[in-house]
Amino acid sequence: MHKSRLGTVVIDCKTDDLDHVAQFWGQALGHDVLHRYQPGDENYRGLTSNPTQPKILVQRVNHSSRVHLDIETDNVEAEVERLVNIGATKIEKVRDWWVMEAPTGHRFCVVPVQRPDFESEANTWNTL
Repeated sequence: MHKSRLGTVVIDCKTDDLDHVAQFWGQALGHDVLHRYQPGDENYRGLTSNPTQPKILVQRVNHSSRVHLDIETDNVEAEVERLVNIGATKIEKVRDWWVMEAPTGHRFCVVPVQRPDFESEANTWNTL
């Protein structure tokens, strides 16, 4: 058995000025910008959010700008297997998460737990 849920809404931005676009999205959504999402990683800016709500992340990318979702889970490999069994495709493993593709072509990621209320609020799945 494992758990998962929507963890993060990621705004992928093809940009040379990540701080500027993060400021735009922060103002547009009514959130403050966290200078660095992860220490030492210049491609991410987080926006403040309520810890019980999905995180909002602005990410510098090389592909066309789009929005993608992160599914957080306490067992990345089991969640990837569950999603493959219902029609998703594995695209690439990055660090400790997977980039996936839905049958519709939408990209999304399966990532380790991100938020403090995960245990009490996530969906529970029977591991296949």
